[in-house]
Amino acid sequence: MAQSEQPEKIHLPRTSESEQLKKIRHTASHVMAMAVQKLFPKAQVTIGPWIESGFYYDFDNPEPFTEKDLKAIKKEMIKIINRKLPVIREEVSREEAERRIKAVHEPYKLEILEGLEEPITIYHLGEQWWDLCAGPHVENTIDLNPEAIDLESLAGAYWRGDETKAQLQRIYGTAWETPEQLAEHKRRKEEALKRDHRRLGRELGLFIFSDQVGPGLPLWTPKGTVLRSTLEDFLKQEQLKRGYLPVVTPHIARIDLFKTSGHWQKYKEDMFPMMAEDDDDRLAEQGFVLKPMNCPFHIQIYKSDLRSYRELPMRLAEFGTVYRYEQSGELGGLTRVRGFTVDDSHLFVTPEQLDDEFLTSWI
Repeated sequence: MAQSEQPEKIHLPRTSESEQLKKIRHTASHVMAMAVQKLFPKAQVTIGPWIESGFYYDFDNPEPFTEKDLKAIKKEMIKIINRKLPVIREEVSREEAERRIKAVHEPYKLEILEGLEEPITIYHLGEQWWDLCAGPHVENTIDLNPEAIDLESLAGAYWRGDETKAQLQRIYGTAWETPEQLAEHKRRKEEALKRDHRRLGRELGLFIFSDQVGPGLPLWTPKGTVLRSTLEDFLKQEQLKRGYLPVVTPHIARIDLFKTSGHWQKYKEDMFPMMAEDDDDRLAEQGFVLKPMNCPFHIQIYKSDLRSYRELPMRLAEFGTVYRYEQSGELGGLTRVRGFTVDDSHLFVTPEQLDDEFLTSWI
């Protein structure tokens, strides 16, 4: 192909590299929320951040949104954008913010307000819509290109990520600077779907999930186990070459171990509860839980004997299976599960050895 005939490359800026793209996506989320509340007056907004490749907003609406609703929301978004509404930042006192929120009957905003520090900032789209927000945003909706914005999917979400609280509806969208970038984003998503490990795992017969076993707990088939064992054997050989010592630790431990490490205090909500069928359960009496991480176990191995500085660095490695109580709405294939095996290592070094260990770990 001649140089002049080569297709033009489309540049997809990363979110972290483009402040303008961040503003576009954040503003697009507000435009979407404004469109939703115009079409569905009973819908209440919660949070709506920009994310990698797009944005989302969570809504509390009496009726579930549909794919047909997404098309209507997109049309309303285009109308809002074309009205060339200024995006206005306003600082208000906590009392004034609370007064305005109560006036529009938005209880979720009140709860958000409680966690904010002053100054409290509000962003307006013209004079018709506003939300608590720290920004950043574009200056006017005309800075958004309707042909570079799309609404992609619907999902469920819990308020504050807590499954004991209200279940909300999440609308995902994507926003770019040009239509060409949007088209390239869609092409890449289609290619990614073809290579989705959940689809390939099913088609190749590598792993399954069973409702009788429980959500987020994968079962590896013989084919999948061979593949997994091959990868583990390779990694174990590489670890031995680099001076890592293999260890094996149990799947359960006393809760006191994780209280000592601090994991229980910080991650209690993400850990499985203590094992108990009833009040007489002996495991419950002794406070046993499924392990969510391997760190405290490796430290116990290190502490099991007196150590000399000559033994350092000591590198302990384990393919340890851990268990975490992920929320059902966050589970997905093998990327978010409740039971998984991690190639986990812990290094015990002197301060003088730290730099070398860090640098050689990449070799």
